[in-house]
Amino acid sequence: MVITSKNNRPKFRPYGSTQLRFALTFVVITGAVLLFLNIYCSAFSQRLFYESKQRSMVEKAQLVANEIGSLEVMTPSGIDASIKKVSQLSVSRLIVTDQDGSIIYDSNPDAVTEPQMLDQANEAMQGYRLFNWHYHNGVMRSEAAVPIVSYNVFSGCVYILETDAEMGHLLQTLMDAIFTVTLLLEVGLLIFAVIYAYQFSRRLRKIMASMDIIQDGNYDHKVRLGGHDELSILGDEFNDLTERLKISENKRRQFVSDASHELKTPLASIKLLSDSILQYDMDQETVREFVSDIGNEADRLTRMTTKLLALTKGERSNDLADAEIIYMAPTLQRVAKMLSSLASENNVTIETDLATDSQVLIQEDDLYQIAFNLAENGIKYNVPGGKLSISLHRQEDNAILRVSDTGMGIPPEAIGHVFERFYRVDKARSRQSGGSGLGLAIVRSIVERNNGQIHLQSTLGKGTVFTVEFPLFDIDSEENI
Repeated sequence: MVITSKNNRPKFRPYGSTQLRFALTFVVITGAVLLFLNIYCSAFSQRLFYESKQRSMVEKAQLVANEIGSLEVMTPSGIDASIKKVSQLSVSRLIVTDQDGSIIYDSNPDAVTEPQMLDQANEAMQGYRLFNWHYHNGVMRSEAAVPIVSYNVFSGCVYILETDAEMGHLLQTLMDAIFTVTLLLEVGLLIFAVIYAYQFSRRLRKIMASMDIIQDGNYDHKVRLGGHDELSILGDEFNDLTERLKISENKRRQFVSDASHELKTPLASIKLLSDSILQYDMDQETVREFVSDIGNEADRLTRMTTKLLALTKGERSNDLADAEIIYMAPTLQRVAKMLSSLASENNVTIETDLATDSQVLIQEDDLYQIAFNLAENGIKYNVPGGKLSISLHRQEDNAILRVSDTGMGIPPEAIGHVFERFYRVDKARSRQSGGSGLGLAIVRSIVERNNGQIHLQSTLGKGTVFTVEFPLFDIDSEENI
């Protein structure tokens, strides 16, 4: 059964942790390496002892063979005299055989003569110098056999045996030391691996704990790892992501708060008007007036909802697959015609200068909505007898749409906020004119979605100018080149 946490992520389990897997992997790898080194060092040490003992034993046997080879007749007494001439000949046993393999001399006649001794002696009679080395139970046993040459004829063999407990003890001590050092190294590496893995996994657990804190909504939390490695970089990226989430969450909450506030006003008005109709006896004219007010509030609520949906669509959609290359002037003329009645109601004159038409890549509905919102604002916030100008011209490789009015203008401190959602310079007049503070936010979102730019210039008491730039797609000019 898998145990999960409150966010459905598997809980931390020590036996399945990265720390344990890392430590075990490190220990297994280092253990295998140290085992190999232990075997190699032991074998190498034995090899050194073997080569050293081989040279010593063969040289001793050869010296004895040379002395015996100078004898006219090999007799036990002559052999014994020849052996005594060889200095520092410390062996456990020395056997001399004749050319038939029979033992002529034995330094320890009471000892058991093993069959392999005579086999080696007989093999040495074939002209070989033999050496055998055995190490068992702390005792080193060395055997050497060389032929005796007398007048260029193999006349016998010298066999020597040496058992060296002291050298064997030295070799055993060396092998034990190598094993002890290997074991201590492995234990030290194990401790190091556990500590390192713990520190590594501790930093990972910090990130995991921070993720839980962030999921609980505490976006002010920051993970502090220290260092300059990959985990530190991961921690910095995590903190940057948390900061972006915090900003996004604040914007979302502000949007929900503002939207709720804005939608609550027309709903409260509708509720109040409908309750008044139901609770009080009114004449037909008053009822008609209240119902008309309810309709106006419903229209206001519809416009606000439509703008919210348009703003959400503009933020989420970056797909320009439906865009087409169009001339801007016909759409701008349609906007001017559509707003002519509103301009007449507000005693505002609309002037257009669209002689320099331009082709741009955009959805026609997007261009219509941009121009409509800017022109509608220019009419609503204009002064009686004012003017609204819609002009189109080119500047280098850009098509320039300019919408200017002779209205009240925007205070300098408010210019940097007019494109924010629900921001209104004059809240009283905005509510009176049905403004929701979403129009310019929608315009900026649509312009940026279509690879354009929008600029604002305004002088308080004189008017406002909105300038929108789009890249030109002048196909006709390209074909004429």
